[in-house]
Amino acid sequence: MKAIVYTDYGPPEVLHLAEVAKPTPKDNEILIRVHATPVNYGDMLARTFASITPGKFNMPAPLWLLARLSFGWRKPKKSILGSELAGVVEAVGKAVTQFKPGDQVFAYAGMNMGAYAEYICLPATGMVARKPTNLSYAEAAALPYGGIMALSLLRKGNLQAGQKILINGASGGIGSLAVQLAKHFGAEVTGFCSTPRVEYVKALGADQVLDYTKTDFTQGSARYDLIFDILGRSSFERCRRVLTPNGTYLLASFKGDKLLQMLWTARRGGQKVICAFANEQVADLLLLKELAESGQVKTIIDRCYPLAEAAAAHRYYEEGSKAGHVLMTLEQ
Repeated sequence: MKAIVYTDYGPPEVLHLAEVAKPTPKDNEILIRVHATPVNYGDMLARTFASITPGKFNMPAPLWLLARLSFGWRKPKKSILGSELAGVVEAVGKAVTQFKPGDQVFAYAGMNMGAYAEYICLPATGMVARKPTNLSYAEAAALPYGGIMALSLLRKGNLQAGQKILINGASGGIGSLAVQLAKHFGAEVTGFCSTPRVEYVKALGADQVLDYTKTDFTQGSARYDLIFDILGRSSFERCRRVLTPNGTYLLASFKGDKLLQMLWTARRGGQKVICAFANEQVADLLLLKELAESGQVKTIIDRCYPLAEAAAAHRYYEEGSKAGHVLMTLEQ
């Protein structure tokens, strides 16, 4: 089968099309023929991990070490990137009962990756569900990661109907779904993003969108019950002024000092810091399917590339001008 592989860390040019062995499903696995797979932040990180120092890494140093060992110290251990996909089940292992050949599915492969390929095998009990019927393969492929992370983290932030939330990084993979899910939960949503993406975040349903090149939300008059900082670009010290007395500063990416702040604020009461990892649950994929089919969440596609042009897709993603998801599609 054809796949995009990389054997060295580096710029987009390390990605190239190659022939690799087609996988065979184990007893508990399904073989999926991939129709679409998005380019996301995790792919960028994995491809360039040799240049990511502990200081540049968005998480505590011990997690950097574990990630470096997992991805490979000198050269990549996982030669095929891609953690999200949508496609059609081609074959199932003999122990699989919940899927059958011909089922249209969308899935999250996680750190095992492997979606930049014509075929991938995944556990039938893993993060796989039937595709929303009203979404294209490209639209469905862009849904799992951001949706799963946003759902889990908003729950950990205990977002309630009627509350006000600011999402710092509202145009990214997690942020774009967090905007829509927060609206679904009944919150008043303010998005915070760069100039080229303001209209995109408005199209996602945000009640208000602030351009970070023009506005510092920490100096504004609005007060928020929850500030969801996806890449840890701000700080609790700066955000305290615009949090309500019992407001929460929620982080999806954090360093060790933020963990100490979480412990300190948990003891003293009032405003608090929450550093959280997302839980991966099939139930959340099923909820995303339901919300997509009812029109409450969507994915907006900026650009699609054929699989063979993976390097071009990565270059475009890195430019920082995208307003929506960047995908690679495979002709079937």
